[in-house]
Amino acid sequence: MSKRRRLKRVLPDGRTVIVPMDHGVSKPIEGLTEIDRVLREIDGIADAVVLHKGIVKNVGYVDEMEMGLIVHLSASTCLREPNEKVLVTSVEKAIKLGADAVSVHVNIGSKTERDQLRDLGMISEVCDDWGMPLLAMVYARGEGINDREPELVKHCVRVAYELGADVVKTNYTSNFEEIVEYAEIPVVIAGGSKRDELELLKEVMEAMEKGASGVAIGRNVFQHRNPKAMVRALRRIVHENAKLEEVVV
Repeated sequence: MSKRRRLKRVLPDGRTVIVPMDHGVSKPIEGLTEIDRVLREIDGIADAVVLHKGIVKNVGYVDEMEMGLIVHLSASTCLREPNEKVLVTSVEKAIKLGADAVSVHVNIGSKTERDQLRDLGMISEVCDDWGMPLLAMVYARGEGINDREPELVKHCVRVAYELGADVVKTNYTSNFEEIVEYAEIPVVIAGGSKRDELELLKEVMEAMEKGASGVAIGRNVFQHRNPKAMVRALRRIVHENAKLEEVVV
């Protein structure tokens, strides 16, 4: 299968609502104890989910779901250096698991930036060989770094673009219309920690108006009192250009 055909599973109209649920390796986190239930609730509304290989292997509903599957290739835990991501599986394994895309997390400015950049570059080449879309989650993170500083966010986007990613996930920040023009690949925004839903939806609406191609929002979905309603609201904004006052969660 070609990369273009797989990408249509994740970005059906050039836009996307992705729900990452890969947080459990970092630390035990509220909302991930019933992944099967959450997947059932958001299936057919979200465009894709991000899961680690063990969840794909063990959660029965994964084989039934209609939304796209993105297998996450990298990880770290909160017990040592959470910014130092390492590869924990391969593109070939993701293909065997039925993935529509893979994702890699890179923190520029971290102590192991060099290794993470190398991994991103090499994974992008393997993805090209297999026709597998690559989502790069790139952030500026390290001592004394503000990960929403516009020039650093722009740098994150450019790193993903130049090293061969097909989609980049990063933080929303000011001057976002300039940031999305800095790379000729889709840019989706992260949701970050659980926060006020109206504040988040307003940020998503602004990002879409400034050229974002969608969202990759996890905790603000799977920790929400009603994940289905939250994803539906995100979908209306991303795919239907709905305004904040039109969206009810």
